[in-house]
Formats: sequence, C-alpha cells, structure tokens
Amino acid sequence: MRDQILILLVGLVSLSGCAQVIPPKPDDPYYAPSIPLTEQQRVEQPQTGSLFSASNASFLYSDRTASRIGDLLTINLNESTNASKNADTEIKKADTNTLAPTISGRIPSYGGNPISFDLDSASKFKAESDSAQANSLDGTITVTVSQVLPNGNLMIKGEKWLTLNQGNEFIRITGMIRPEDISTDNTISSTRVANARITYSGTGALEDSNKKGWLSQFFSSSWFPL
Repeated sequence: MRDQILILLVGLVSLSGCAQVIPPKPDDPYYAPSIPLTEQQRVEQPQTGSLFSASNASFLYSDRTASRIGDLLTINLNESTNASKNADTEIKKADTNTLAPTISGRIPSYGGNPISFDLDSASKFKAESDSAQANSLDGTITVTVSQVLPNGNLMIKGEKWLTLNQGNEFIRITGMIRPEDISTDNTISSTRVANARITYSGTGALEDSNKKGWLSQFFSSSWFPL
C-alpha cells in the first residue's frame, strides 16, 4: 500500500512539473492592431456622382476622435481598488447538572453509600479575521478600434511591452467603450471601459524570482493531503 501511495505522489509531482504555463510573448495575434477597412470593404458607399465620402470626411468644427476600425485611441489607466473585511465571532455555552434529593428528602444510595454527582460543562469559541487589499494602476496605453458595433459602441484592444534590464513588462487591455465618453484629445479613462480585461505583468528573471517552484506549488496546493 505504501508503494502505491508513493507511486501516486511521484506521478502527481511529475504532472505538476510538466504543466508549466507558457509565458506571454509580444506580438500576440489577439492583441495585434486592427487594419482599417478599404473603401470597397466599407458598408457605406459614396454618393453617385460625388467624390464626398462621410467615412473619410474631416469636418472643420468637429473633433477627430476614434470612430472606425483601425483608429487609434489612448487609454488613461486610472485603476484603484481598496477592500477590507473584518469578522469577529464568539460563542459561549455553560451547563450544570446536580443530582437533587428525592421527594422524601433523602438522597438515593446503593449499598449504604449515597449516590450524588455534579456535572459542569463549559465551552467557548472565539474567532477573528481581518483582510485588507489595495491595488492601483496608473499609466497610458494606445490601442486600436477592432470592431464597430451596430449601436455605435467600439470594441478596443491593444498591448504595450517595455524591455527592461532584467526582463519585460507588459500591459494588455480589451473592452468596449462609448464614443460619447471619448475626450476631445482622443483619450478615455479605463474606468469607462466596459467588460474591461486589463493585464499588467512581466517576464524574465525578476518575475520568475517572485514565483514558487513547481514542487513548492504542489506541496502548497489542495493535492497535497497534509
């Protein structure tokens, strides 16, 4: 039986070592810039006999902001979260039991020896927990419009990579925005991005040094029985 358990543990450790997560790399096709549509690909067709095209028009009294596939848009990252939780639980219980005399005032006896007992029981449970977490992310990233929805909302996506001395850092973002929320300087706050998926992480020696090895992860996981 011990040999079977040992074989099982060795197999789980081997699987944990093989299940390595592939690190992210630049130029992921999912975050690649969207290419603007050609005139033939646009749904809108220019008016017959006219060279005017509303899709390429630049109006004198209007701000040029992202509105078409392939247009650039700058996202101002203004993410900040704070969470705290406190819990305090206390339960007390006490019991006392005593054998009282009978109705005649006599205490029961057996073989001339009186029978009496006292029973005291007390229990107490107290638990306290505190949890606090704070995160913030500031910066900018320029993305492209990847899709224009029928209601006018825009789907955006993009990534930014920074190569440092000991590795790389990257920011990735996808989501949906309203054209009305875009400022006149063609920027929008990340808090205005619906269904946002924002990733800020890194690769390299510094990032690897902050992670547990696969064997340590196994002994800290729910697979380890102790």
